[in-house]
Amino acid sequence: MEKKIFATDQGRIVYWRGGAVGREPALVFLPGLTADHRLFDAQTAFFEPERTVLTWDAPGHGESRPFAMRHALADWADWLQAILTREGIERPVLVGQSMGGYVAQCYLERFPGRLSGFIAIDSAPLQRRYVTAAELWLMRHVGPFYRAYPWGLLQRDGARGCAETEHGRQLMRTMMAVYDKKEYCGLAAAGYALLAGAYGADLPYRIDCPALLLCGARDRAGATRRYNRRWAEEEGLELVWIDGAGHNSNTDRPELVNGLIAGFLERLGELSR
Repeated sequence: MEKKIFATDQGRIVYWRGGAVGREPALVFLPGLTADHRLFDAQTAFFEPERTVLTWDAPGHGESRPFAMRHALADWADWLQAILTREGIERPVLVGQSMGGYVAQCYLERFPGRLSGFIAIDSAPLQRRYVTAAELWLMRHVGPFYRAYPWGLLQRDGARGCAETEHGRQLMRTMMAVYDKKEYCGLAAAGYALLAGAYGADLPYRIDCPALLLCGARDRAGATRRYNRRWAEEEGLELVWIDGAGHNSNTDRPELVNGLIAGFLERLGELSR
């Protein structure tokens, strides 16, 4: 994977590109809030030999720091499109975990007809009707709750809340360790504020491409499981439960998730014939 830098007026975005050139569609992996590109190491290593893969450290995350968080989530979609244009990637499949899934939905709203597919991993729908007023309030005021948590306990419980396996938890601890408590809490608060703003925009966020929902059967992050059940039912989307997995199901069950992504790509190929 080749490391590259994309400059914005608020900071630089670091991303990685690799894989075989020419086989379409490309896979673009979007990590969740406070995670970085390493969240998808098992996926990029698996798919890199056969197709183009790209992932990033989202603004304010990992190596994409410092970054002035004075923007909207839709700006992430705009910067992602600019990166894809620079790399000559057209009609990719976006694979978004948690916050990455919200970014993908913003991308669908901003750039309709540009995707070959969308895979949400432990994410949720972005339409306003899915969230309550209380949930929106909490998103906007989550900062004090994070800051009240002792840093050691926050690291421990954050990893436990994201993953069920020791591998998944250790990876989350490693990704969290790049921050100190103040920066981590600020990033989490800013991320939730961006999410609340995207919900508050009350846009259609229509999925105009084939889509697949993956959700850990033991996902304990908020109401993710409830959101996914309703999302699948109301939008007619395929939902696959990942047994034994938590919120970062692609790190808890990487082989299973890789197989499901591969199967999705195979079905896309059949549809295009």
